[in-house]
Amino acid sequence: MPFNITQEFVQQLLEQIAQLTKQVSELTAEISELQQTIKELEEKKNRNSKNSSKPPSSDGYAKKPASLHGRSGRKQGGQEGHEGANLAQRRPDRIVGCMPSKCAKCPRRDECMAKAKVTESRQVIDAVVTTEVVQYDRYRVTDCPLHGWSRDGRFPEGVNGPVQYGASLQALVVALNTVGAVSIARTHEILANVFDVPLSAATIKSMVSRCAGRLCDAISEIGRRLMDSSVDNADETGIRVDGKLKWAHVLCNGRYTLIRVHAKRGWEAMEDIGCLPRFHGTLVHDCWAPYWKHPGGITHAICCAHLLRELTGIEEGHPDYTWPTKFKSLLLEMKKARDRRAESGDMELSRYYQRKFSRMYDGAIETAYEETPVPEPGPGKKKGRKKRGKVLALVDRLKEHKAAVCLFIKDFAVPFDNNQAERDLRMTKAKTKISGCFRTLDGAQEYLDIMSYASTARKLGYNAYMAIQNAVSGDPMFIFS
Repeated sequence: MPFNITQEFVQQLLEQIAQLTKQVSELTAEISELQQTIKELEEKKNRNSKNSSKPPSSDGYAKKPASLHGRSGRKQGGQEGHEGANLAQRRPDRIVGCMPSKCAKCPRRDECMAKAKVTESRQVIDAVVTTEVVQYDRYRVTDCPLHGWSRDGRFPEGVNGPVQYGASLQALVVALNTVGAVSIARTHEILANVFDVPLSAATIKSMVSRCAGRLCDAISEIGRRLMDSSVDNADETGIRVDGKLKWAHVLCNGRYTLIRVHAKRGWEAMEDIGCLPRFHGTLVHDCWAPYWKHPGGITHAICCAHLLRELTGIEEGHPDYTWPTKFKSLLLEMKKARDRRAESGDMELSRYYQRKFSRMYDGAIETAYEETPVPEPGPGKKKGRKKRGKVLALVDRLKEHKAAVCLFIKDFAVPFDNNQAERDLRMTKAKTKISGCFRTLDGAQEYLDIMSYASTARKLGYNAYMAIQNAVSGDPMFIFS
């Protein structure tokens, strides 16, 4: 029986084909988008402290990532010609003689002792843990034989109550709780067990607050000197305060450290803190957008260590790209050339090398654009500027901020990285990890004030405990003298 194909049947088939074609197209686009999502999730899973901005503490017990600078080829430990350090003998407080054991009960021992000579001396350096209780008695003199009056003696300045804690103990409490990152509860336990001094939690908190209160002038002076500096480092990190996320902002250099806490992370916080908007030198940072909102009068320098980490992440996530490896090699070659030149006492790289590295930089950027396609938008995406993706965003950033990336070879006062700021913030993370979050915003700022002061004291050549002891009982400004 013949099969009659009508026009209506053909039209139905064409409509079904068009519908299936559309479904295939949509499913293909969805599969492509899901594959991209899987790739991004795999890259996120593989991030560590060497290929992203994640802190080293997040690496856990996994194998330590390789150094960004590559292998040096040298063995571990001290190198040949390295000046070692060891304990040196000191003037002894007590001497114990070591005679032969058979001489102990000899009736002529004293006679031998008079003729014995020391052939070798060994010392044991130990700590003697003790407390000293000083009692001040105030006397009253009555019926003076010369003048006839009666008078009372005066207690020394600072001796205000019937029983109180001395400056050295207060400094130890503050140092343990801040620089030592020991919680209030464990500070109480340590002092109670070692010194038999059962300080309450409220007393420890009060000591920290009083110490921080005495640092107002010192903190203001640190801020003033940082604003007058030619090169500063800036960074920020999140901290937990009363269970909420707050931000610790640092402005520092090789001599001074200032850390302030704020509820916000961006430029609003920097304006409220006040130091950064009035700074007019070179600012080293990690290229975070709010730093570029500075009202003007500063030179920007980008942390190349951050760039190396990002390039490593792209290198691992996109093994078919050649430009990340090329760019990493360029940055490290620039650093080596700068270090060699700096050893000669110069303050900038020669014009020849500056032009050479500039051409290599432009070549690496050109290769990056050739190898990195613009991501295709998924189905149903809104019109407007196409999303560039993390890789292209980095390439755009490297091209736009070339001068800020390469500034370290034109001015040797500018560091290659922003490690100074990261080091000055690191103890803030250690404190919250060991002791838990801060209870109040004021308590967090008191801790940061003391850490700013202690860090500055160390940079200026004083140990942190001595600086805190002076802050507790003397003049905190002594570190600037």
